Amino acid sequence: MTSEHVRGRLSEVRRAFHRHPEPAWCEFRTTCRLVEELRGIGVDELHVGRDAIAEDERMAVPDADTLDRWYERAREAGVDPGVLERLVGGYTGAVAVLERGEGPTIGLRVDIDGLHIEEAAGESHAPAAEGFRSETDGTMHACGHDAHVTVGLGVLEAVMASEFAGTFKVFFQPAEEESGGGKAMAESEHMDDVDCLFAVHVGLGHPTGEVVAGIVEPLAMAHITATFHGEAAHAGNAPQEGRNTIQAASRAVSDLYGIPRHADGATRMNVGRIEGGSASNVVADETTVWGEVRGETTALMRYMQDAFTRRVEAAAAAHGCTVDVDVVSESPRADSDPDLAALVADAARGRADVDTVHESAPFGASEDATFLMRRVQEADGLATYAVVGTDHPGDHHTPAFDVDERTLDTGVGVLSDAVLAAAEDHR
Repeated sequence: MTSEHVRGRLSEVRRAFHRHPEPAWCEFRTTCRLVEELRGIGVDELHVGRDAIAEDERMAVPDADTLDRWYERAREAGVDPGVLERLVGGYTGAVAVLERGEGPTIGLRVDIDGLHIEEAAGESHAPAAEGFRSETDGTMHACGHDAHVTVGLGVLEAVMASEFAGTFKVFFQPAEEESGGGKAMAESEHMDDVDCLFAVHVGLGHPTGEVVAGIVEPLAMAHITATFHGEAAHAGNAPQEGRNTIQAASRAVSDLYGIPRHADGATRMNVGRIEGGSASNVVADETTVWGEVRGETTALMRYMQDAFTRRVEAAAAAHGCTVDVDVVSESPRADSDPDLAALVADAARGRADVDTVHESAPFGASEDATFLMRRVQEADGLATYAVVGTDHPGDHHTPAFDVDERTLDTGVGVLSDAVLAAAEDHR
């Protein structure tokens, strides 16, 4: 293949991924297409599925029926059966490695999953007007991960064509939207020797031509479910024989919003979904609450998590019920290292398509790339999470979201130059 296998068709590659979004741990077709592109580039090592992650560290894994349904979609689409077989059970994602002699090990992490959102279909929405709207009902790339995959491939190809000396790894991580894949990839053997790690996101309120070299202050986060168990009874002739889980859950929700704020920093709590009961005349014997807690630090998130558990247990006990509390997934806080972010800033300032560079900016949301960042930082390495601005109609996680494809080349250029600078700087 030529050195322009991907870089000469960034828009085409991004649109191919955009047409076929898949949610967390169901990225079967995405991973197969990714492997196809990586084979076209020609890498020295390619680790796929179970070989790419620490399989016991997966979080927020869907049920078997969901995994099987998405697996069958990929099979029917005619993907490489040899690659697909390696992904059975939802072990998706890949790690691509370039070996270029003596030197440091530099990593780049990009995410690959989509969201359960129905994509806009109007003519004002470019993917619909130009023929690359999602072909999967109820699922779309509403956050830019299709662009991230493309940038990751382009950077890999650019580094391959350069005079880079050392080892370069690109981590194509599944399940970011559920905070389910970061830890599994962070705990893999592929992270053992990483000296410097870059992560990237497009947009996030930053327009085309703007680059943030390193985000700071992401919120640590935990997704939690609380399932209340009681006793069913006829609500008319024997209500006293029941133990009502809807009552218990309702009390729990009210109490959860009363968790005291903390003097050490910002905290968040939200209940986004409640489901339980079967009919108006039946005392509900099972109800589940889906919530999340966040904190300015990992310790503050733990404070909220502990308070969440205590309050739902107290509410259950008050109504004679029991409750199972499950942490579905979580992510810690990790801030970008200024020294590595400075290399991103320098790379961005050297480009004609970048007009504004921020050394850092607060993130304010949560991201499980922080697992990988902390793994590197705890081993005395450096990590930074960069944002490549892009004009995007509609906010992230909305049906009208799209990216300005001019920023694909910007992302590839900034990150590949930063990777080369990091390798030189490390030596």
